[in-house]
Amino acid sequence: MAWGRGAMLVALVVALCLSALGANAQLKVGYYSYSCPAAEIIVKEEVEKALIDDPGVGADLLRMHFHDCFVRGCDGSVLIDSTEDNTAEKDSQVNLTLEGFEIIDAIKEKLEAACKGVVSCADLLAFAARDSVVHYGGIHYKVPAGRKDGTVSKEGDTSILPSPALDLTELTKLFISKGLSQNDMITLSGAHTVGIAHCDAFTDRLYEIDETLDQKYAKALRKQCPPGSNNTVSMDPKSPQRFDNHYYRSVLKNRGLFTSDQTLLSTQGTTTQVKRLASNYKRFQRKFAAAIVKMGEIGILTGSEGEVRANCRKIN
Repeated sequence: MAWGRGAMLVALVVALCLSALGANAQLKVGYYSYSCPAAEIIVKEEVEKALIDDPGVGADLLRMHFHDCFVRGCDGSVLIDSTEDNTAEKDSQVNLTLEGFEIIDAIKEKLEAACKGVVSCADLLAFAARDSVVHYGGIHYKVPAGRKDGTVSKEGDTSILPSPALDLTELTKLFISKGLSQNDMITLSGAHTVGIAHCDAFTDRLYEIDETLDQKYAKALRKQCPPGSNNTVSMDPKSPQRFDNHYYRSVLKNRGLFTSDQTLLSTQGTTTQVKRLASNYKRFQRKFAAAIVKMGEIGILTGSEGEVRANCRKIN
């Protein structure tokens, strides 16, 4: 009987410890309030400086955060450089057009000078993505932090990233596999309201009959993307550096740049969602903030599961 009570006591202690670990594992808004109070200010200031020099690079930082979270979770693995023994995520074909790694380096250097070994690269990237959205006129949303950095980055893992050619069923299945809903997918697609795309990502729609693409728009795109070229075009030509809901209005006019954009009109339900976001700017802003915060929780490492890299390009 005494052994039974002792066993129960041990079990209770273990349960409480596990509960505490679970609580610590949750991300938290204001995570660096005591350990590095200036962390988010430093990130914001450096992002603003970078965007003065290159107004379009904020879209890359936003895309970088997305690509980081979808591959191995939001662990900063997209930032790691390749070595002689390993080709990292950033050198995969899909990530070769990403820019802004030097901005992350500059921010990390400032953070290390202010609070050595405290702020993770994964959190830094989440903050930088938020501040890029705000710079373009989007809503300021609170970013829960506490992610740790991963120690693995492999080119082959990037095959999970969504292709511009995916249809609604394929996109929905992929997002659900990451704990995100179809509505989250539609909302996060609104990030295509800023940034550029290379012609080779959509030229198959220009030189073959594509009934889902407005032909006047296709004609304009063919001028910008002659056969064999790999020029770039604005994903939202009307307001390429404004985080607005014009993207959805374009989709409703069959002017989505990618197949993955236009496929959002594949069903009555998804079309209704696109119409709601197109007609209500504040609704889009609120839903986007909620969706990207949710995305930022994919596969996170916390506590002793990861590390805080001194250099975002290298494992400690």
